[in-house]
Amino acid sequence: MNANDSPTIPITDLRHRQPRFQGIESGHRACLGCGEALAARLVTEAAGPDVMIANATGCLEIFTTPWPESAWRLPWMHSLFENTGAIAAGMEAALKAQGKSTKVLAFGGDGGTFDIGFQSLSGMLERGHNVLYVCYDNEAYMNTGIQRSSSTPHAAITTTSPAGRERMGKRHLKKDILTIIASHHIPYAASASVAYPCDIRQKVRRAMEIEGPTFLLIHSPCPLGWGHDGALSIEVARLAVKTGLFPLIELERGELIGAMPLRDPRPVTEYLRLQQRFAHLFKDDPRARQELEHLQALAERNIEYYGLKGTRDDPRDSEGADTVRRGGQRWA
Repeated sequence: MNANDSPTIPITDLRHRQPRFQGIESGHRACLGCGEALAARLVTEAAGPDVMIANATGCLEIFTTPWPESAWRLPWMHSLFENTGAIAAGMEAALKAQGKSTKVLAFGGDGGTFDIGFQSLSGMLERGHNVLYVCYDNEAYMNTGIQRSSSTPHAAITTTSPAGRERMGKRHLKKDILTIIASHHIPYAASASVAYPCDIRQKVRRAMEIEGPTFLLIHSPCPLGWGHDGALSIEVARLAVKTGLFPLIELERGELIGAMPLRDPRPVTEYLRLQQRFAHLFKDDPRARQELEHLQALAERNIEYYGLKGTRDDPRDSEGADTVRRGGQRWA
């Protein structure tokens, strides 16, 4: 048999036969349906093996590294809540001094990014370190008891923002962290969702190509903290996008360059009903109705502000093929 007679293997079959890089192993101790675990796997797969990770205290650190075990297949360092940006900056400076091109990734939750760790993150961005910072946003301090953070949505219940006679859950709005990050005029910043893995992979690869600080915010459902079945994590994440409450956008030097369009925006109630943290909004209470109207207005404001309403088919839109499944476009 000569070379011309060899059997042809379809590219889709070839993709399935090839082992793909895994930066985080299965067998860790995340909760069933943990969005953070899925997001970390997708990010490290897309980033590849030539990286080093600085990881803030939080769920991801806890469930992947119960001493003396580790689920990581990459060089990984545990930092404190407040200094991940500083640790990552030091790692990047040391690698640069050694003439190495290894990319540094910094991982943090919303508590370690929006709140406790923001000072060191801001310094890292302002100084221009070549680091990709990834925030796994599960919208509360889930590791320490589901306390509110500045990322917790308006009207959501946490252990420190209960619903009662005085208020209907958290009184304040979710912090617009991407706008704050954009004010640092970094080369690239984006938001993503675990419901759209191809979009995550594309954005990680884009960030990896850039010399300088980059930032990725990934919406990561927490079944325990949000009060939904673990099997619904992807549906919940997808509805956050499709309602307009969590827009998927890209920014370069503070300017909007792209957004995932919504052909058929869904009412926010479809998203909120699936979660116990919003169950109080569906009681017969005029305050609850007012809060639902407020949340719908927030979603509609996002749709208008970012120009999310799409009128044509788009392979990257919220109704397209970019959903959680094996094969096909996901590995394109």
